[in-house]
Amino acid sequence: MAIKGQKFKTYSEEMKAEAIRLHAEEKWTYGQINEHLGIQDKQRMKKWMKKYRENVSERQLS
Repeated sequence: MAIKGQKFKTYSEEMKAEAIRLHAEEKWTYGQINEHLGIQDKQRMKKWMKKYRENVSERQLS
């Protein structure tokens, strides 16, 4: 839950794309990607990959 006045870190679309590429194509682990790109939220990569997979599935059905 957010704390009043808490600042959330945002990531550029380019960083998200690079993180997804590293995992999907280079087979890096989430931990390696988080450390390499400085992503502090350990669940962030799982969320990005879930969205990525959903988008790929939608494109394949179209």
